[in-house]
Amino acid sequence: MGDILRDTPAEGVCRLTLNRPDALNSLTFSMYAELIDHLEAVRYDHDVRVVLLTGAGRAFCAGHDIRAAGQPEWVAEGLGKAQYQRRVMDRLGQIPVLMRALPQPVVCAMNGVAAGAGYALAIAADMTLAARSARFVNAFHNAGTGHELGFSYMLPRLVGMQRAAELMLTGRQVMAEEAERIGLVLRCVEDGQLMDEALKLADAVMVNSPIGIAVTKSSMWLNAAAPSLEAAIEMENRAIFMSQSTADTAEKRAAFVEKRRPSFTGQ
Repeated sequence: MGDILRDTPAEGVCRLTLNRPDALNSLTFSMYAELIDHLEAVRYDHDVRVVLLTGAGRAFCAGHDIRAAGQPEWVAEGLGKAQYQRRVMDRLGQIPVLMRALPQPVVCAMNGVAAGAGYALAIAADMTLAARSARFVNAFHNAGTGHELGFSYMLPRLVGMQRAAELMLTGRQVMAEEAERIGLVLRCVEDGQLMDEALKLADAVMVNSPIGIAVTKSSMWLNAAAPSLEAAIEMENRAIFMSQSTADTAEKRAAFVEKRRPSFTGQ
């Protein structure tokens, strides 16, 4: 068994749990590779409608384990420092891209501190719920830089440029209630209700057709960098045509009229 657990807490929900609680779920090189493998497998799993990312114990993720990370097996031995680091970061940088590229929404249930790479994972999710005791820590500065894993791209799009500048350049902590206020998380909830609220959010997604969710998520993130309103509308129009030609979308419409929960078939 690896250090990332996969289970199904509700039908259609794939829960990935970072599982090194004694180390505050700090990430090793094998965990990065394992997380990538899980994300790539989930992408084509028709039974998975929502991905739920969380941590075991009292932390979400304390970032990269600087003491016991092990060795990145995908990097050849004997490389210079720059060549080694480039290959390491090229692989790690796939994680937020994969999260955003999944057809399934990713919900992060942030149950404690999110530091460094854990901070980046939390904000790479489509929606993040934070326990009231949770906090964000920009531990990237401990490695000599205030950003990694797309942090400088994602953060300003959540909180605005000036707020992002403050958080990135000072490295100050952000508690859950402030994170909700500034848009860093969707909302904060009581610690004991975090998983229940995350599953409720997942269920609210799953009453919509899988292809409708997939194309909507794709349009949302691609249109964040659309060059014009016209381009964004064209993206949406293509998604609408694709989605409305499916039996699942017809089933969603019928279920709405008949006031029942839809049953999707992937057709």
